[in-house]
Amino acid sequence: MTAKALVRGIDPALLKRAADIIKLLGHPDRLRIVEALEPRERTVSEICELCDLEQAICSQHLSRLRRYQVVAATKEGHHVKYRVVEPKVHHILECIRTCDGR
Repeated sequence: MTAKALVRGIDPALLKRAADIIKLLGHPDRLRIVEALEPRERTVSEICELCDLEQAICSQHLSRLRRYQVVAATKEGHHVKYRVVEPKVHHILECIRTCDGR
């Protein structure tokens, strides 16, 4: 079977977006952050506490996640709340949970 026969016609832009997200989530800290945000939006302080990260490190990861439109932020007074906006993240986390066999 040739490689061409294996291609199922997925839009190249969709493949690129999926690859970018998978690469972005390849860091354990970023996986922990999106897992912490999965059930609800949280402040940076909450994320840092849940993920055991220093604020500077957490903010850098959140900035990258925002740049790739995986999370979004809403300012409420002095606080900024983050939430997951990329649906693929939920599927990736579920796959990690179920494919690991635990």
